[in-house]
Amino acid sequence: MSTRPPLEGVRILAISQFGAGPFGTTVLADMGAEVIKIEDPGAGGDVARYVPPFAIDRDSLYFQAFNRGKKSVTLNLRTESGMAVLHDLVKASDGVYNNLRGDLPAKLGLDYDALGVFNEKVVCCSLSGFGSTGPRVSEPGYDHLIQAYAGYMSLTGEPDAPPAKCGVSIIDFAGGYASVLGLMIGLFDAQRTGKGRNVDVSLLDTGIAMLSYFASWTLNRDWEPTRQAASSHQSLLPSQNFETGDGWIVVFCAKEKFYENLVVAMGRPELATDPRFSNFAGRLKNRDLIIPELEKEFAKRDTSDWLERLRGTVPCAPVNTVADALQDQQVLARKMILEVKHPEYGMIRQIGSPIKTDGVVENPMPGPNLGQHTDEVMAGVLGYSDERVSSLRAEGAFGK
Repeated sequence: MSTRPPLEGVRILAISQFGAGPFGTTVLADMGAEVIKIEDPGAGGDVARYVPPFAIDRDSLYFQAFNRGKKSVTLNLRTESGMAVLHDLVKASDGVYNNLRGDLPAKLGLDYDALGVFNEKVVCCSLSGFGSTGPRVSEPGYDHLIQAYAGYMSLTGEPDAPPAKCGVSIIDFAGGYASVLGLMIGLFDAQRTGKGRNVDVSLLDTGIAMLSYFASWTLNRDWEPTRQAASSHQSLLPSQNFETGDGWIVVFCAKEKFYENLVVAMGRPELATDPRFSNFAGRLKNRDLIIPELEKEFAKRDTSDWLERLRGTVPCAPVNTVADALQDQQVLARKMILEVKHPEYGMIRQIGSPIKTDGVVENPMPGPNLGQHTDEVMAGVLGYSDERVSSLRAEGAFGK
């Protein structure tokens, strides 16, 4: 007997596009929530539909990666009739989610002050670049910009290289997770109190929050993080990349026993008893002495040889390509690759949900065509008659 999806019966209106917001609401769709994308017909819908490569008519593999299992309704919110439809949808929904600029939800009537009058329990979540307050409230925010603002690029890369961003949109994705967590917190409280709220999440706040102990050290002591060669940890040595005979390996000696196990596996046990290297403080002080010794040893063997010697005693990993990572035995065992049948692309392989629990949607529908579910939602959710839908269409509520 199949298990009911944990968010079955939850309905979220998503006025969001591109990456961060749709990434977050996909988490909800994978858990069984009904996520209805409200797309602007005048703009051609979500801009992700047109992101190359592998784009076709108003669709792309990029769009599909962020929008499986969702419905699409086109609404022209610049018209009175379009806003009236939105208000009716709010009455029948649990949450309204947007990833607009921070100043826009209030201006466009998409916050709780505007929508709570139609549904007192509705939770209105905004994910923006800079939040709904502050001097940059009206500026757009993208992952690359936020990595620069939040100091990440000053820390990424080799010490003598130009500033660099993380290879994936880490703040976009973290912001997506933070925002839907905030949304779910709001929904949980609304169940208890009968009253919704605004939830305000920004990419910059998310990026700053993830500075974590770097920020603690910087704020409370005369310390500032700097780039370290080979992506080394700031203080725990050795925890970094090392070049092997045929590639690269990462080791992370977060405990003294891991360092001791490492040097014994290298046939260099004296490096554990040498007072200069026998503890974290000593190795940090003598970084320029211990790291070259370890580099010489790692270069003597291939990556696979080192992995065989170290696994189980020293935390380690190969430096995979993306293709390598997607074929990793652990990734496959965790069923992180799922298949979605698409009418044009055929069978699309995508990344599954990292949340493993009973009821996760295992066979989602593909990301929707633009406006694919407009008539279905008007009739099924709102109970509009054919005549009412035709009238709204003539008024331009769904676009021209």
